[in-house]
Amino acid sequence: MRYWWVNQNQTFRQERAGGFLWSPKRNADGRRNPFYEFMREVSPGDLVLSFEGTFIRAVGVVQSYCYECPKPAEFGATGPNWENIGWKVDVYYRDLIGQLRPADQMAVIGPRLPVQYAPLLPDGRGKQGIYLTSISEDLMQVLAELIGGEVQDLIRIGISAEPIGNYATGAYGAGVIEWEEHLRNQIASDNALAQTEKEQVIMARRGQGLFRQNVQRL
Repeated sequence: MRYWWVNQNQTFRQERAGGFLWSPKRNADGRRNPFYEFMREVSPGDLVLSFEGTFIRAVGVVQSYCYECPKPAEFGATGPNWENIGWKVDVYYRDLIGQLRPADQMAVIGPRLPVQYAPLLPDGRGKQGIYLTSISEDLMQVLAELIGGEVQDLIRIGISAEPIGNYATGAYGAGVIEWEEHLRNQIASDNALAQTEKEQVIMARRGQGLFRQNVQRL
């Protein structure tokens, strides 16, 4: 199990409601961004602390590995310079009863922040430009103690043997289907490909676990 921190000032409401994390793949200028690259390191069972405003609002249990997915429509005008295709991770969120304001506890939090890629400024405010970043077990344990049993229990349980929350009902993984449909539509609308070529491409991708939809829908 690894521990993560996500700064969600722009997208907490949408990501919380939809049960996911989403980031572009790169910066607007095409450069790699370590806080987007971290999306590719997340694994099912990892824990994520959601920071919005000045509070840790929720704790999330990761339900999937990272996969490609279009920018969520619910983001609306948020992130106008973000790529249309990014990284998505399914997450089961739990809103915290004991929401923590790190600025009130920097005497104990500050010394445990990582030297590189720390999510907070010395005064406890979130750093601009940081989305997802890794935090140490030591820092997570301190934050869990400050928040209380809501997070401590999840750390103690570790990776659950059963699907958690909405994942058990099949709600999670919908983003994968969304991505498959996006690719299928791209192929279907490609005028450079003949109909038979389109069918062959889709059939090949279906063999990779993609495109559950019937080819005849083209």
